[in-house]
Amino acid sequence: MLSSAIGTCFAQSATPGATVELDPIVVEAPRRPKPTPARVSAPAEPAPAGAPEQASATVRERFDALPGGVALVSRQDIPESANLTVSKALGSVPGVVVQDFFGGNDQPRIQIRGSGLQQNPAERGVLMLQNGLPINRADGSYIVGFANPRLAESIEVYRGYTANRLGATVLGGAINFVSPTGTSQPGVQMMLSGGSFGQIGGTVQAGFRKDNIDGLIQFDANHRDGFRTYNSSDRISVSGNVGVAISDNVKTRFFLGYTDLGFDVAGPLTKAAMYADPRQVHTGPTVVPGGAINPGPNVVRDKPRREASQFLAGSRTTATFDAHLFDFAAGYTYTDDTFRFPISSGVRTTQGGDLTGLVRYAYNPSAAALPLFESTAQYTIGSADRGYFLNQGGQTGAQFGRTELNASTLSTYAGLNLPIWPGVTVSPAISYAHATRENDDLYKLATRPTIAYNPANPTMLLPNGAVPTQNTSYARTYDGWSPSIALSWRPDKIQTFFVAGSRSFEPPSHDDLIATVNGTPNSSPGRPNPGNPALAAAAFTTPALKAQEATTIEGGWRGRTERVSWDAVTYFSWIDNELLSLRDATGAPLGAINAGRTTHFGVELGAGVMLTEQWSARLAYTYQDFRFVNDPVRGNNRLAGAPPHLVHAQLQYQATPAWMVQGAVRWSPASVPVDNMNTLYADPYAVVDLRTEYRIDKTFRAFGEITNLFNKTYASSTLIVDQARPDQAAFLPGDGRGFYAGVKATF
Repeated sequence: MLSSAIGTCFAQSATPGATVELDPIVVEAPRRPKPTPARVSAPAEPAPAGAPEQASATVRERFDALPGGVALVSRQDIPESANLTVSKALGSVPGVVVQDFFGGNDQPRIQIRGSGLQQNPAERGVLMLQNGLPINRADGSYIVGFANPRLAESIEVYRGYTANRLGATVLGGAINFVSPTGTSQPGVQMMLSGGSFGQIGGTVQAGFRKDNIDGLIQFDANHRDGFRTYNSSDRISVSGNVGVAISDNVKTRFFLGYTDLGFDVAGPLTKAAMYADPRQVHTGPTVVPGGAINPGPNVVRDKPRREASQFLAGSRTTATFDAHLFDFAAGYTYTDDTFRFPISSGVRTTQGGDLTGLVRYAYNPSAAALPLFESTAQYTIGSADRGYFLNQGGQTGAQFGRTELNASTLSTYAGLNLPIWPGVTVSPAISYAHATRENDDLYKLATRPTIAYNPANPTMLLPNGAVPTQNTSYARTYDGWSPSIALSWRPDKIQTFFVAGSRSFEPPSHDDLIATVNGTPNSSPGRPNPGNPALAAAAFTTPALKAQEATTIEGGWRGRTERVSWDAVTYFSWIDNELLSLRDATGAPLGAINAGRTTHFGVELGAGVMLTEQWSARLAYTYQDFRFVNDPVRGNNRLAGAPPHLVHAQLQYQATPAWMVQGAVRWSPASVPVDNMNTLYADPYAVVDLRTEYRIDKTFRAFGEITNLFNKTYASSTLIVDQARPDQAAFLPGDGRGFYAGVKATF
């Protein structure tokens, strides 16, 4: 009945006990099965006649048994879309909040349980993996645009402490993008799509298997002019992998990939401007008698943009000997990133490489879904050269800073899954992390240059200035233990109840530890008064931040009947030293701070039902209540940027075996605070999307969609500031109505 029950085996899964697979996959279902009512675990399928009584568990079975918040998005769950973004691929996974900034392949804010919530853009708080190896840099930062769901066979989501065994040192968790292989997807696939806002894209994939070797190569290219005036984006991705069965017990897979990403940063608008014309971009503050109104960046003049590329290479080898599993992996990434911020921050360039080594051992004498014992050690080390330059009218100006950034993160884990009663398992575990963050200031001049424009005439340059150079070097070390314990009860193969308690430890990234400050919408860092070039002010801040630590309790219930499936998790976290990246009323950075005590409470609910043989429905609901606790300035206010409620509801009609029609609603029913003082809010909204697929024959399939059917004007996300003004440019409009279509061929 359910597409998730077809027994697919994902070769690069990061679940407990997963191995590199080359064995043929038997699929006893149509090429395009009926829709899954919810992204929740499927029951284990009966073993074939003559099979051992306890066969090796599949990835789906492992997810079903994990005592924590997890989700497996299979190939059938990832929609065919002309513009398949991370927000579309993960939009209906409860507990994963994806807020688009500018549409296209940009950098949406992804947060799980509030981790990394207050970054603009989010570059920390989630461990992003590809085939079990991190695309995060050694300091924990990442560029989400490098994750391409178009090239994924499945997406694995580990919320909270369930990601500790993967080397995560974050409160939120981990997301693993699993690539297809020549065994799982042999043959050739091609797709061409396009639509509104200059959207056009194409994908080609070819896979093969012969004897003990398989291989697959993928190419994906996407261009989008964008909904707004200054909103283009481009991405090209090339990736491949080769698997070799060295023996019946030892298997290896090699990975290689390259992504080139570029997009315009259209920037925020005031609420009034967004509702008047969401396509426009902000042109900076307006000077009026008595001061200035509408603070925000001058996008027309500064032309903010990001261009980044990443090369990734890695390998994974698994060896199984009876009940023993040995897993060895290594990966290397080289990242070249140029981020042209508005003038208040300037142009930031970063080039550097990161190397990861991983060793895992698992012992599973009974071939249960989860190993009896599992241990992991992962070490990542990296170095990067970073330059800071003035943004002079959208061009790279004089250099005002240069640093060498070094980082390392060691993460170790050991855990047990002990059966103590029929169907009852206790799972104690402990992980340890050691992180270093070092910055060597290489800028040797006595002063740092500054520039400014006349606020009354923002295209007119004022006299250049300079401020005394202050050394920004630092060396920080962070250590933390993260114990956890869980109790799970599986009364049958289709239900799991669990409760768990855990600790988490999250060291800051370099983007937290060094930031440009004292800029304005009309002046560069170190120049808080555009008209005074001689005023001495720091251009950087290097706060002495502590690691963020949390204690979390959670409980959940997942299961499935013949027609209904569900997955419900609730959690509460007490957090010390939460990392917050703050901005002022103009949107200029203030640097990061450690908050005092904060609390995060949430509910993550996924449910689905087969109403009839043709009609099915899904619901994903996320509730978030993140608050300061007796903060001397912010009291018990909500943390800015966290939608209290998010609903994704979907109704699907399988009109014929070949034709499917689907309608979905994305609904944020409550106002979202823009600032931590809770004085400015984004309004509630509901957006309706329609999608259809038609299988022409065994080779060709066509699809189409209408997004934002009723052309709703709304803020898909906002900047997050500490204290906002009512007229502040802080709102990022979502796309208007769009029409898209495409065709896919499989040979």
